[in-house]
Amino acid sequence: MKRRVVIGMSGGVDSSVAAYLLKQQGYDVVGLFMKNWEDDDTDEYCSSRQDFLDAVSVADVIDIPIEVVNFSTEYKDRVFSHFLAEYQAGRTPNPDVLCNAEIKFKAFLDHAHQLGADHIATGHYAQVRKVDGLFQLLKGEDGTKDQSYFLYRLNQTQLASTLFPIGHLYKREVRKIAKELKLPNFSKKDSTGICFIGERPFREFLNRYLPHEPGEIQTPEGKVIGQHIGLMYYTIGQRQGLGIGGTRDGGDAPWFVSAKDMDRNVLVAVQGHNHPDLLRPSLKAADLTWISGERPHCNWVYAAKTRYRQADAPCTIASFTQDQCQVDFAQDQWAVTPGQSVVIYESKVCLGGGVITE
Repeated sequence: MKRRVVIGMSGGVDSSVAAYLLKQQGYDVVGLFMKNWEDDDTDEYCSSRQDFLDAVSVADVIDIPIEVVNFSTEYKDRVFSHFLAEYQAGRTPNPDVLCNAEIKFKAFLDHAHQLGADHIATGHYAQVRKVDGLFQLLKGEDGTKDQSYFLYRLNQTQLASTLFPIGHLYKREVRKIAKELKLPNFSKKDSTGICFIGERPFREFLNRYLPHEPGEIQTPEGKVIGQHIGLMYYTIGQRQGLGIGGTRDGGDAPWFVSAKDMDRNVLVAVQGHNHPDLLRPSLKAADLTWISGERPHCNWVYAAKTRYRQADAPCTIASFTQDQCQVDFAQDQWAVTPGQSVVIYESKVCLGGGVITE
């Protein structure tokens, strides 16, 4: 009996090639297209209809069955409600992290088991290995595409059931395989941004769900330099969209968001990319999760990312208090943002992480 693998197929080239490779390895492969969003799901902004057609076309070419499952209710309850609550609190969440933990590796995993799956698979650029009875999450071989940052909340049970068929490949190799197979989506652009927002303007989307209250933009000294349209629309380190230029006393250096004062409804901005208020020697994080089940050692040298695509930053974990920790960096980090995740690495091994609180 062939071992059955249910693979999430998004209509993109990565999951398509992953499905093909699994079949080549002798697995009984079943494709699964997940529909996670229904509100305002129109072709104008959302590509889900075309993505589904692409996934079906690929399944036909590589000759595997494919089905559709609707997780929109689970997504709204487990991911989108959290997304709104975080923005309302003035933080900047990363819904992809929660979507992986709650939908792609929980709801999807449960559904795959109902289909008789021995494993699930996705097109993520990441790898899994087993060492001394424990499963480790490794960075993808292609450092420019590594997606382990978004997967740091996975646990031992989830990793034990998961395959990442393209994790050892570079993106250019994946494209080459897709082209050689004449897959209809071999040149399809990678999806970007937040999945349920699509190409629609972010502010327009958020305004549908949350009330916004305009207020002042001030310097750290309290000088009023402009007006904001609602604190939820801004994030730490943001430069574009502030509506303020250089000043005579400050020169022409650009302005950046350095803080949000939720109590006073004030957006704080500073001039210059390397202004001291944008640099942080340490951070605190909560809602911690560790892939091995054991937290890392204090005062050992690790590396961390405080946002996707950031270079690894040498760090130590200074202390743990209940479900929180403090991470100290060897060099100050730019625009550390509450609501985003700090992910801890030991060489290529992703250890886990937490949500930045301050």
